[in-house]
Amino acid sequence: MRKPNHITVDRALLLYALHLAEPYGLLSDVKLQQLCFLCELQLFGKGFKGFHFEFFRFAYGAFSKDLDNDLTSLRRKERVENFTLSDQAKEEVIPLVLQGVEGIETNEKVKEIIDAVVATYGPQDSGTITKSVEAVELSTPQQPEFKIPIRDIVFHTTLLVPHRIEVQAEFAFSPAMLARVNAAMGYDGTAGLGAHSW
Repeated sequence: MRKPNHITVDRALLLYALHLAEPYGLLSDVKLQQLCFLCELQLFGKGFKGFHFEFFRFAYGAFSKDLDNDLTSLRRKERVENFTLSDQAKEEVIPLVLQGVEGIETNEKVKEIIDAVVATYGPQDSGTITKSVEAVELSTPQQPEFKIPIRDIVFHTTLLVPHRIEVQAEFAFSPAMLARVNAAMGYDGTAGLGAHSW
Protein backbone atom coordinates (compact mmCIF):
# COMPACT_ATOMS: atom_id res chain seq x y z
CA MET A 1 0.00 0.00 0.00
CA ARG A 2 1.39 3.40 -0.99
CA LYS A 3 1.83 6.03 1.70
CA PRO A 4 0.74 9.67 1.06
CA ASN A 5 4.35 10.79 0.50
CA HIS A 6 4.80 7.94 -2.03
CA ILE A 7 1.70 9.09 -3.92
CA THR A 8 3.10 12.63 -4.12
CA VAL A 9 6.44 11.34 -5.41
CA ASP A 10 4.69 9.05 -7.92
CA ARG A 11 2.54 11.87 -9.30
CA ALA A 12 5.47 14.29 -9.47
CA LEU A 13 7.68 11.75 -11.25
CA LEU A 14 4.78 10.81 -13.54
CA LEU A 15 4.47 14.47 -14.58
CA TYR A 16 8.24 14.56 -15.06
CA ALA A 17 8.16 11.41 -17.26
CA LEU A 18 5.31 12.90 -19.33
CA HIS A 19 7.35 16.10 -19.68
CA LEU A 20 10.36 14.11 -20.96
CA ALA A 21 8.25 12.01 -23.35
CA GLU A 22 6.41 14.96 -24.91
CA PRO A 23 9.03 15.75 -27.61
CA TYR A 24 8.73 12.18 -28.95
CA GLY A 25 5.16 12.72 -30.09
CA LEU A 26 1.92 10.96 -29.42
CA LEU A 27 1.67 9.05 -26.17
CA SER A 28 -0.98 6.47 -25.35
CA ASP A 29 -2.02 4.70 -22.15
CA VAL A 30 -0.18 1.58 -23.29
CA LYS A 31 3.07 3.42 -24.06
CA LEU A 32 2.99 5.44 -20.83
CA GLN A 33 2.41 2.30 -18.77
CA GLN A 34 5.35 0.54 -20.46
CA LEU A 35 7.64 3.58 -20.06
CA CYS A 36 6.91 3.83 -16.32
CA PHE A 37 7.28 0.06 -15.88
CA LEU A 38 10.70 0.15 -17.57
CA CYS A 39 11.72 3.15 -15.44
CA GLU A 40 10.69 1.33 -12.27
CA LEU A 41 12.44 -1.88 -13.32
CA GLN A 42 15.68 -0.01 -14.15
CA LEU A 43 15.52 1.85 -10.84
CA PHE A 44 15.10 -1.39 -8.87
CA GLY A 45 17.88 -3.00 -10.90
CA LYS A 46 20.24 -0.23 -9.82
CA GLY A 47 19.11 -0.35 -6.17
CA PHE A 48 16.83 2.70 -6.17
CA LYS A 49 13.15 3.34 -5.67
CA GLY A 50 11.40 6.23 -7.42
CA PHE A 51 7.95 5.11 -8.52
CA HIS A 52 5.85 2.93 -6.17
CA PHE A 53 3.46 1.52 -8.78
CA GLU A 54 2.40 -2.13 -8.57
CA PHE A 55 2.28 -3.67 -12.04
CA PHE A 56 0.61 -6.79 -13.33
CA ARG A 57 0.74 -8.65 -16.65
CA PHE A 58 -1.74 -7.20 -19.09
CA ALA A 59 -2.72 -7.90 -22.68
CA TYR A 60 -0.31 -5.13 -23.75
CA GLY A 61 2.71 -5.67 -21.52
CA ALA A 62 2.59 -4.28 -17.99
CA PHE A 63 -0.24 -2.31 -16.37
CA SER A 64 -0.56 -0.42 -13.08
CA LYS A 65 -3.93 0.62 -11.68
CA ASP A 66 -2.14 3.06 -9.34
CA LEU A 67 -0.50 4.78 -12.32
CA ASP A 68 -3.85 4.89 -14.15
CA ASN A 69 -5.56 6.40 -11.08
CA ASP A 70 -2.80 8.99 -10.61
CA LEU A 71 -3.05 10.05 -14.25
CA THR A 72 -6.85 10.38 -13.92
CA SER A 73 -6.41 12.43 -10.75
CA LEU A 74 -3.88 14.76 -12.40
CA ARG A 75 -6.28 15.21 -15.32
CA ARG A 76 -9.08 16.16 -12.92
CA LYS A 77 -6.74 18.65 -11.26
CA GLU A 78 -6.10 20.03 -14.78
CA ARG A 79 -2.35 19.35 -14.60
CA VAL A 80 -2.55 17.02 -17.60
CA GLU A 81 -4.76 17.13 -20.68
CA ASN A 82 -4.74 13.78 -22.42
CA PHE A 83 -0.96 13.16 -22.10
CA THR A 84 0.24 16.76 -22.30
CA LEU A 85 1.22 18.79 -19.26
CA SER A 86 -0.78 21.94 -18.61
CA ASP A 87 1.10 25.25 -18.54
CA GLN A 88 0.64 25.25 -14.77
CA ALA A 89 2.30 21.84 -14.46
CA LYS A 90 5.17 22.93 -16.73
CA GLU A 91 5.69 26.25 -14.96
CA GLU A 92 5.12 25.16 -11.35
CA VAL A 93 5.46 21.41 -10.82
CA ILE A 94 8.42 20.56 -13.09
CA PRO A 95 10.65 23.35 -11.66
CA LEU A 96 9.80 22.15 -8.13
CA VAL A 97 10.65 18.55 -9.05
CA LEU A 98 13.99 19.68 -10.48
CA GLN A 99 14.63 21.82 -7.39
CA GLY A 100 13.81 18.79 -5.20
CA VAL A 101 16.38 16.75 -7.14
CA GLU A 102 19.24 19.24 -7.11
CA GLY A 103 22.05 18.42 -4.71
CA ILE A 104 20.41 15.22 -3.39
CA GLU A 105 22.46 12.31 -4.70
CA THR A 106 19.69 9.67 -4.60
CA ASN A 107 17.17 11.97 -6.30
CA GLU A 108 19.77 12.89 -8.94
CA LYS A 109 20.45 9.20 -9.67
CA VAL A 110 16.70 8.45 -9.94
CA LYS A 111 16.29 11.39 -12.34
CA GLU A 112 19.26 10.18 -14.45
CA ILE A 113 17.75 6.70 -14.76
CA ILE A 114 14.31 8.06 -15.73
CA ASP A 115 15.99 10.41 -18.24
CA ALA A 116 17.90 7.49 -19.79
CA VAL A 117 14.87 5.17 -20.01
CA VAL A 118 12.65 7.82 -21.61
CA ALA A 119 15.45 8.80 -24.04
CA THR A 120 15.82 5.13 -25.06
CA TYR A 121 12.17 4.08 -25.23
CA GLY A 122 10.35 7.40 -25.76
CA PRO A 123 10.97 7.39 -29.55
CA GLN A 124 9.47 3.88 -29.88
CA ASP A 125 5.83 3.34 -30.83
CA SER A 126 3.47 1.42 -28.52
CA GLY A 127 3.97 -1.89 -30.34
CA THR A 128 7.77 -1.75 -30.20
CA ILE A 129 7.93 -0.70 -26.56
CA THR A 130 5.43 -3.43 -25.62
CA LYS A 131 7.69 -6.02 -27.33
CA SER A 132 10.64 -4.63 -25.33
CA VAL A 133 8.66 -5.05 -22.09
CA GLU A 134 7.43 -8.52 -23.00
CA ALA A 135 11.04 -9.62 -23.62
CA VAL A 136 12.06 -8.61 -20.08
CA GLU A 137 12.86 -11.65 -17.98
CA LEU A 138 11.71 -11.75 -14.37
CA SER A 139 12.40 -14.15 -11.53
CA THR A 140 10.82 -14.74 -8.14
CA PRO A 141 12.60 -14.34 -4.78
CA GLN A 142 11.96 -18.08 -4.22
CA GLN A 143 13.71 -19.01 -7.49
CA PRO A 144 16.09 -16.16 -8.43
CA GLU A 145 17.98 -18.32 -10.96
CA PHE A 146 14.80 -19.20 -12.88
CA LYS A 147 13.94 -16.37 -15.29
CA ILE A 148 10.84 -16.13 -17.45
CA PRO A 149 10.04 -13.51 -20.12
CA ILE A 150 6.99 -11.39 -19.36
CA ARG A 151 5.34 -12.55 -22.62
CA ASP A 152 5.18 -16.08 -21.11
CA ILE A 153 3.66 -14.96 -17.81
CA VAL A 154 -0.07 -15.54 -17.34
CA PHE A 155 -2.28 -12.45 -17.71
CA HIS A 156 -3.15 -10.63 -14.47
CA THR A 157 -0.10 -12.07 -12.68
CA THR A 158 1.58 -9.47 -10.47
CA LEU A 159 4.93 -8.41 -11.94
CA LEU A 160 6.18 -5.76 -9.52
CA VAL A 161 5.31 -5.12 -5.88
CA PRO A 162 7.50 -2.16 -4.84
CA HIS A 163 7.00 -2.43 -1.07
CA ARG A 164 8.45 -5.96 -1.21
CA ILE A 165 11.62 -4.87 -3.00
CA GLU A 166 14.59 -3.82 -0.90
CA VAL A 167 16.66 -0.93 -2.23
CA GLN A 168 19.72 1.04 -1.14
CA ALA A 169 18.01 4.41 -1.40
CA GLU A 170 14.69 6.01 -2.29
CA PHE A 171 13.66 9.23 -4.02
CA ALA A 172 12.19 11.62 -1.45
CA PHE A 173 11.20 15.25 -1.03
CA SER A 174 11.82 17.18 2.19
CA PRO A 175 8.56 17.80 4.13
CA ALA A 176 8.54 21.46 3.01
CA MET A 177 9.11 20.49 -0.64
CA LEU A 178 6.49 17.74 -0.39
CA ALA A 179 3.91 20.35 0.65
CA ARG A 180 4.95 22.70 -2.17
CA VAL A 181 4.79 19.94 -4.79
CA ASN A 182 1.36 18.84 -3.52
CA ALA A 183 0.07 22.41 -3.71
CA ALA A 184 1.47 22.89 -7.22
CA MET A 185 -0.30 19.69 -8.32
CA GLY A 186 -3.57 20.98 -6.87
CA TYR A 187 -3.63 18.95 -3.66
CA ASP A 188 -3.92 20.73 -0.33
CA GLY A 189 -1.05 19.42 1.81
CA THR A 190 -1.38 15.65 2.09
CA ALA A 191 -5.16 15.84 2.51
CA GLY A 192 -7.07 13.99 -0.15
CA LEU A 193 -4.18 11.74 -1.08
CA GLY A 194 -5.95 8.62 0.12
CA ALA A 195 -7.85 6.09 -1.94
CA HIS A 196 -10.61 8.56 -2.82
CA SER A 197 -8.49 11.36 -4.25
CA TRP A 198 -9.54 10.75 -7.83
